Amino acid sequence: MDISFGSVTIVFFIFALVFVFKTINVVPQQHAWVVERLGKYHATLGPGLNIVIPFVDRIAYKHSLKEIPLDVPPQVCITRDNTQLQVDGILYFQITDAMRASYGSSNYIAAITQLAQTTLRSVIGKMELDKTFEERDHINTTIVNAIDESAANWGVKVLRYEIKDLTPPKEILHAMQAQITAEREKRALIAASEGRRQEQINIASGEREASIARSEGEKQASINRAQGQATAIVALAEANAEALRQVAAAIREPGGADAVNLKVAEQYVGAFAQLAKTNNSIIVPANMGDISGLIATAMQVVKTQKKLPGEGVQA
Repeated sequence: MDISFGSVTIVFFIFALVFVFKTINVVPQQHAWVVERLGKYHATLGPGLNIVIPFVDRIAYKHSLKEIPLDVPPQVCITRDNTQLQVDGILYFQITDAMRASYGSSNYIAAITQLAQTTLRSVIGKMELDKTFEERDHINTTIVNAIDESAANWGVKVLRYEIKDLTPPKEILHAMQAQITAEREKRALIAASEGRRQEQINIASGEREASIARSEGEKQASINRAQGQATAIVALAEANAEALRQVAAAIREPGGADAVNLKVAEQYVGAFAQLAKTNNSIIVPANMGDISGLIATAMQVVKTQKKLPGEGVQA
């Protein structure tokens, strides 16, 4: 009898322990557990301590609310210009509604993967090969928008999609490399020609500036010479005027007229004496031998000059 009572006690203790474990549930942070009561959705348990009714409530699904990376398997896409292109990527998503994630789709991960692949093929099919390498951001954004709209019914939020590799066939790769090499050679030739062109422009500009500088220098030198000649002429004229003024002043002195008469007569006679030494033919007065006549002629010239108005010699 004692043994039977002890066995019952042990069984009851075990039953109570199981009941407690079934009743108390601790949900980790960033997790959500879906509870079904008698086969029907009842509640979603959040992080922390939660109590359910054993044998009536059941933890049907457990979901992580963290951001989850999902590799999208590589697939062959055909571009608009009928080129095969192998593309693979990675998708980042997060569960936002645990109830929809549990009942909205039988396998939301497979659904997201298939939708990402089909959307990727559709987007790539609308683009040419060269554009696929340039429009990665556009492709990523289009796929995210398309998947996110459908995944909302599954309680999933698609955060972003990134293309990892775009691999065209080997023949296309070789052609692209040849095109890139030709383009770089073309740019090098253009750069070299631009350099030569700029060099010629610089040389021509330098020669033009040098010619302008030389012409400016010659112009300034001519101006300086002209100014110097003008200054010399003015100085010579002023000197002659001053000499004439001094001669006129000397003539007005006592005995000055006689001295002038004598000087003029001497220069007159000397001039004819010089003419006699040359072979030139000239016309001379008929009374050239009469020296007194020459002196009288010179005196007459002096007297005529003295009768001029102002009694002075004009410069």
